[in-house]
Amino acid sequence: MSAPHTRYSIGLTLLLSLTFASSINAQDSANDDSTVRYPAAYFVQYGSVTAQDMIDRIPGLGNGSGGGSGGPPPAGNRNVGFGGRGLGSGGGDQVLVNGKRTAGKDNETRDMLDRITAEQVNYIELIRGTSGDLDVRGSSQIINVVLFEELSSTSLSYEVNTDHYADHETQPGGSLAVSGQTGKLNYLFSAIAEPRYDHRVSKETSILGNFSPNDEIREDRVREQTTYQFSTNLNYQITENSSARLNGLYAVNDNPTDVLRYTRNLKVNPSTLSMEREDIPGEQDNWEIGGDYEYKWGNGNRFKILFIDNQNNTGSTRERFAIGANNTETKNLYLDSESVAEENIVRGSYTMKILGDQDLEMGVERALTTLDSNLRLGVASSIGIGSPEYGGLVPVPVSNSNSKVEEIRYEPFVVHNWQLNSRMSLESTLVYETSEITQTGDLYNQRDFQFLNPKIDYRFNVTNTFQIRGIAEISTRQLSFADFVAATDNEDNDANTQAGNENLEPETFLRVDVNAEYRLPDDIGVVSAGINYMEHYDKIERIDVSKSPTNLQSANGNIGDGDMWIFRMDAAIRMKMFDLPNLLVTSGMEVRDSKIKDPFLGINRRFTNYERGRFQAGFRHDLPRYNMNYGLSWNNRFDGNIKRYDIDDIEEIGDDPMMNAFVEFIAFGGTTFRFDARDANTNLQCRERTRFLGHISAGILEEIENQCSGSGRVVSLKINGTF
Repeated sequence: MSAPHTRYSIGLTLLLSLTFASSINAQDSANDDSTVRYPAAYFVQYGSVTAQDMIDRIPGLGNGSGGGSGGPPPAGNRNVGFGGRGLGSGGGDQVLVNGKRTAGKDNETRDMLDRITAEQVNYIELIRGTSGDLDVRGSSQIINVVLFEELSSTSLSYEVNTDHYADHETQPGGSLAVSGQTGKLNYLFSAIAEPRYDHRVSKETSILGNFSPNDEIREDRVREQTTYQFSTNLNYQITENSSARLNGLYAVNDNPTDVLRYTRNLKVNPSTLSMEREDIPGEQDNWEIGGDYEYKWGNGNRFKILFIDNQNNTGSTRERFAIGANNTETKNLYLDSESVAEENIVRGSYTMKILGDQDLEMGVERALTTLDSNLRLGVASSIGIGSPEYGGLVPVPVSNSNSKVEEIRYEPFVVHNWQLNSRMSLESTLVYETSEITQTGDLYNQRDFQFLNPKIDYRFNVTNTFQIRGIAEISTRQLSFADFVAATDNEDNDANTQAGNENLEPETFLRVDVNAEYRLPDDIGVVSAGINYMEHYDKIERIDVSKSPTNLQSANGNIGDGDMWIFRMDAAIRMKMFDLPNLLVTSGMEVRDSKIKDPFLGINRRFTNYERGRFQAGFRHDLPRYNMNYGLSWNNRFDGNIKRYDIDDIEEIGDDPMMNAFVEFIAFGGTTFRFDARDANTNLQCRERTRFLGHISAGILEEIENQCSGSGRVVSLKINGTF
């Protein structure tokens, strides 16, 4: 299947008009280079320890929290088996090291920045143009960290940290990285132990459909979690024209969780109190290995081949117990889920110079992706016989609970890069995607898909500091395999499982994006503004998959076509005008809207949980004479009408602003002491759920629930340095 021809017209017309208008106004005189270079000397005054510290000082890239207050993301969160499959063409800011990106997804180049010491960095360049020499395509801008080639010594960097939580729990962590170069081999080995403890307290009050009190629920949820991650990145310069890289990662991210729930029944007088306990041991681990080989000819042509192989294993067993008199416990729920996601990618390409100032890249990507998922549900019932495999409870059959989903996908692609003149460039991409998805297990289904995805990326450097960029593309979203199979429902205590949908169709969309960026003179800062418009086709949200009117069920499915737009403005300014050149102030604002027809009510509404916009602000102040810096970031979403519609309920969400703060001291031998306060203002996340009796279209109100939850402030101390 391919998008209709009419879907191309708006984006292509806009880009062609923009290209034509800019061509008329452009003066092909001096070659204005849009690349901004920051040498290592630029960062000496800040006492930077890592490459990430250096990037945090660059206007437009850093932020008020200093980039490190939240720590690295949990290993395995980028679960390739559940969505985002394949490599894609990039998008957003991309990070390269020595012009190359890591052949990895869980182990990506951006994650290396905290493990590369500042002494290894020669310079950092911000590339805002396009070129066939670059290792990525379709990026907003490229951050290229260039290391000293002659470096032959070994560098050891370390971090010791401890997090103190609102419930007075303290969790230690740390990391160790060894990097350097010996001969033609550049190496990086690292080990990380990152605390992910979380104690979330929620309070919920509800009223019945006649607006009389129903109940009050307090829940304490404690997750004991520490991420252990081991990774390596190797780069070997075989000859002057050929090089190879090898990367590996292994991570353990177990997350055992205990839940204690108190429910006060307000429908009786005097009210009564009941208690439940849940024990949820969770196991997660993932590994990845990737590598690439590149050969360059003397005329600039090059050949590259890469591979990525990864696996993500997740398991969880949820057991719920009712607590009675004398603390006796009666099990009433057993819910066990396991999944194994795997991905194997091979990608080859050949890039050549044509007609002097043009490059042509041709290649193909092949990916095999699988998800093997199993789910078992047991309940306390007087009907049926308990089974040891279901925690001693009575098994409940769940449709589509044991399935294996497999996709074989091929993507031939062509990328044409054309430097129209010294100030304009045009990058055109054409991708043909063909795939076969097969589902086996509780059911069998096999389907074939074909899509043609074109993209145009036009950039006009009005001056070497002012750039206009336009993008138009037709793109296909990769399906999330988790939507194909039955899964646990962790958001609603009244529903144990969610149904899967084996008949999902991929979403496609037309995107038109126009952005203007101005880098102020004398490195004062950068301001930008842009507008993004997208038409979505076959949008995936909740649909009715009920087997009968008395057994209502919903699942993710294709609900039709809709559109959305985003207007954004960003600024990062050094306060030189107030004689504070080391005070970097950042701010950003987004305004959003969307529209689609709801399949349950037939009304026009926003996309599910689609926010109305947000405003964020922050600052970072470096005080070199005192060897310290401090900063703050504040982020607030525009609440209101952020809803999720389902077959028998409507949820509306909102939250408080989020604020992070830090202060950092550089002491003896370059050792850094950093104090962080995450969620410094104790952000609360709230939800109002309106339940209906039967199908939502009947409009029979059953219950209204108001719930708010939060984890509280987290204070941490981090000590890091290098040898």
